[in-house]
Amino acid sequence: MISLNINNKVYEVDASPDMPLLWAIRDLAQLTGTKFGCGIAQCGACTVHLDGMAIRSCSFPVGAAAGKKITTIEGLSEKVGLAVQKAWVELQVPQCGYCQSGQIMSATALLTSKPHPTNADIDAAMQGNLCRCGTYQRVRSAIHRAAELIK
Repeated sequence: MISLNINNKVYEVDASPDMPLLWAIRDLAQLTGTKFGCGIAQCGACTVHLDGMAIRSCSFPVGAAAGKKITTIEGLSEKVGLAVQKAWVELQVPQCGYCQSGQIMSATALLTSKPHPTNADIDAAMQGNLCRCGTYQRVRSAIHRAAELIK
């Protein structure tokens, strides 16, 4: 059994230590907001926070997450996360929405570390978060809007 602290709740999961964290979150903890996209850490749909850092959960072993704080899209409750979610709704960022939980998690990690990002900061932080619908300009606008809301 591996003990995981997900969204401030402890889950005891029966998993191999090398199982991707994504599957422990989705299948064992039943938190399905984090999405599977590519399985090779290239699309960003599976992004979660591990001790506050954005990581790709599809390629991160569950055994390495034991004893650390994991936050999924369902667990965003801090000021920054709520501002990002509000900006996403306000600017109608999603189209299909599949990549959006990963986009929001990456944006929240960025704004937590850099509350007033430039376009270059945003582009660097969001690189690797792929959106099939091409909402990149709305994502950037929403991050700037969230930064305003945080003030």
